[in-house]
Amino acid sequence: MLCVLWGVPYFFIKLALAELSPAAVAWSRLALAALVLVPIAIHRDVLRPALRHKAAIVAFAVMELVIPFSLISVGELWISSSMAGILVATVPLVVVVIAPAIGVREKIGARRLFGLLVGFIGVIALLGIDPIRGLHEWLGLLCIFGAVIGYAVGPLIVQRYLSDVDELGALSASLVVSVLILLPWAAWTAPTSMPSPLVIGSVATLGVFCTALALLLYFFLINDAGAARASVVAYICPAIAALLGVLVLHEPFGIGMVTGLALILFGSWLGTGGVKRSVSPELQGEPAR
Repeated sequence: MLCVLWGVPYFFIKLALAELSPAAVAWSRLALAALVLVPIAIHRDVLRPALRHKAAIVAFAVMELVIPFSLISVGELWISSSMAGILVATVPLVVVVIAPAIGVREKIGARRLFGLLVGFIGVIALLGIDPIRGLHEWLGLLCIFGAVIGYAVGPLIVQRYLSDVDELGALSASLVVSVLILLPWAAWTAPTSMPSPLVIGSVATLGVFCTALALLLYFFLINDAGAARASVVAYICPAIAALLGVLVLHEPFGIGMVTGLALILFGSWLGTGGVKRSVSPELQGEPAR
C-alpha cells in the first residue's frame, strides 16, 4: 500500500504544478494532512507528549517534509515525473551512507558496498545515456537530489530520536511545524484565481492519501523494521511513477531511464537486504536536544 501511495505523488504533483506554485503544492498537501491527523492526535492525547522532543520534531519536519516536498515540486517544473521518481529510488543507498553520522550503526559488508557501487552506476547511466539538456534540467536534478538527502535523513532521525514516541503524535507535530515554515512562501506565491477541479483533486489526493496516510504507514515501518528496510518502498515507487508518467503524461522513457532504474533498484536491494540495525552504544539513550 505504501509503495502505491508514494508512487503516484510525482504524477499528481505534475498535474498540480500546471496552476499552482511549488510552494503552494507543498504547503497545501501538508496542511491537508495536518487537518486530517492533528485532531485525531489531540483526541488520543498523543500530541503533547510528542512536543517534549521539540528538537527532533523540528529536525524531522525540515528534513522529511519541508525540504523534500518543496524541492520535488520545484524540480518537477523542469524534469519529468518519471525521472523524479527514479532518482528518489536512491534513498536506500543514501541511508546506508549517512546512517553512521546520525548514530545508527549498521554493518557495511562486501554486499552492501557492491550495492552502493551498482546504484551509483545506475545514476550515471540514468543521466548519461539519455543526456540532460539545458541549465533548467540540471537544476531540476539538483532539486531532486536535495530531496533525496532529506528523505534519507528523516527516517534516521525517527529511528535514532523518536522511536519511543507515538507515531501519530510525532507526525502531527511535524506537520504543524512544516506548515508554519512554508506558510510565508506559500502565501507569497498563492494563485490569484480558483484552481481547476483537476488541480484541487490532485492536491487533495496528495494531502490525504499520499501524505497523511502514507506517513503514518512509514512511521510504523521505521519503528518495526528500521530505517534502511523501511526505505525499500522505493523499489516499487519509481516503477509506478514511471508508468503513470509514460502512459498518462506521455513523458519520454529512453534506454538510459530503463538501465538506470534497473541498476538503482538492484543496488538498493543489495545495499539494504539482510542487515540488522543497531544504535551505537555511546549514543543509545541520549535525549534529543
